Amino acid sequence: MIGTLMYLTASRPDLTFAVCMCARYQAKPTEKHLHAAKRIFKYLNGTVNRVLWYPKYSSIALTAHADADHAGCQDTRRSTSGYIRFHFIKEQVENGVVELYFVNTEYQLADIFTKALCRERIEFLINKLGMRSFTPETLKQQWQGGLKLKL
Repeated sequence: MIGTLMYLTASRPDLTFAVCMCARYQAKPTEKHLHAAKRIFKYLNGTVNRVLWYPKYSSIALTAHADADHAGCQDTRRSTSGYIRFHFIKEQVENGVVELYFVNTEYQLADIFTKALCRERIEFLINKLGMRSFTPETLKQQWQGGLKLKL
């Protein structure tokens, strides 16, 4: 069940946090983990038509952050190489390779991947990520290339 859900997180960022939490206990699941996985499937059933939507001529720019040592410490789940990474990023900024921008907490899209959020916050973030809900007919037409949606 968790493997199937992990596959879906590539196109459904609203699932990422919950699925990753379940995956942590995949080797020794308990009844509560099975219940959590079933809740995720129930959520999927109600949002089956939700997809990431990036219109062809949109101005969406992909921005990424990689933390190769995320949660390196098994006890505290904190990064163990943050100090080194800070100096590397500082050097890249000084050399003009990387640009840093302030992003208000309200618009931290990464929260959907890393935190348990209330329904309203999830809806806000998935809208900002470009996720939309379409009818099955509309989706079928889109994948067959027959209909152009205007958003």
